[in-house]
Amino acid sequence: MPSSTSSSERPSNAGELPAYEVPLDDPPVRALPSRALGWPWLVALLLFAVALSGWELYWRDYGVAPSYRNSDGAWAIQRRRIDQGEGDATVIIGSSRVLFDIQLPVWERLDGERPIQLALEGTSPLFLLEDLADDTDFTGRLVVGVTPLLFFADFSRRHAVLPYYRNESPAQRAGQRLSMWLLEPWLAYYDPDFALFTVLERQPWPARPGVPNEVAVRRLSVADADRATRMWDKVERDPAYRALARDIWSRLLQRPPPPPAAAHALRDKQIARAVAAVGKLRARGVPVVFVRAPSAGQWLEMERKAFPRAATWERLLAATGAPGIHFEDHPQLQGYELPEWSHLSASEAERFTEALLPLVEEASTRPAPAAPPES
Repeated sequence: MPSSTSSSERPSNAGELPAYEVPLDDPPVRALPSRALGWPWLVALLLFAVALSGWELYWRDYGVAPSYRNSDGAWAIQRRRIDQGEGDATVIIGSSRVLFDIQLPVWERLDGERPIQLALEGTSPLFLLEDLADDTDFTGRLVVGVTPLLFFADFSRRHAVLPYYRNESPAQRAGQRLSMWLLEPWLAYYDPDFALFTVLERQPWPARPGVPNEVAVRRLSVADADRATRMWDKVERDPAYRALARDIWSRLLQRPPPPPAAAHALRDKQIARAVAAVGKLRARGVPVVFVRAPSAGQWLEMERKAFPRAATWERLLAATGAPGIHFEDHPQLQGYELPEWSHLSASEAERFTEALLPLVEEASTRPAPAAPPES
């Protein structure tokens, strides 16, 4: 029987979609006005070219020249060389000192082979030591740079390189190659230190309560495609820029140290990690040589005070049984110019490499002592 309820008595939304969900069979179409885009495109392109050229010329006038970026992708290319058949090569890990100070062309000229440079700035190399210890494809010789503050305190600024290397996508690999072919060899400004927002962040903005005034290390180096790295000549020849680099180090070195108990516990943990990794490498015949590159000025003062040799360097060598080369033990590794106290100038790095290589060769062929007894 038909319902007697009239349509006016039914709820207005019964069985109906809200107005904003009602599908439209014939949606309205608004035609775009006909416009010739030739001139706007041309003006936009011209503005882009002027802005890009101005930014490039500004940095070239500042003393910048094109250089390859020290990116995770560039590091991954070098790490993959071990996977691709170069596992018997000399590999360098460590922090920025062995990255700057060991010159690959000099090493290649004297030794006949070009090392694989895997050192990373601002970072403890222990995670790389452990990675290579677990990689049976690596059977060569390992040179490990020891910067006391970074090595024994486990700084981890660049630890993301390992997951990047393991998970790098085809698109990321292609992008890295295109960057190295089309941008990095030609554009001076194409460096993180000269990015617009980086430049804006380091302007002398008024201090704000509760906002820390972070000090960022400025650019100090230039690099080739295979990460062969040397000090940027501006640090050497520009007194103002050298003073800026030293001032930044001074402020960073003045930060309060951790409590002694925590520092000692972390140091012991780092040495234990090194012992385990070196043991794995020694078991398959890989020689490991620790290198303590030169430092000077406030850097050396801090290192002697906070990381005394007997408690750090000597303990590391005794615990691992690996040989070590400390610049203070060899006259040929002393007397170099360190413009900002932590890295050698480019020309001095060449001389340093010539002096270091025979010591590395002698140390790496020295019979390994018996492993120390477990405590």
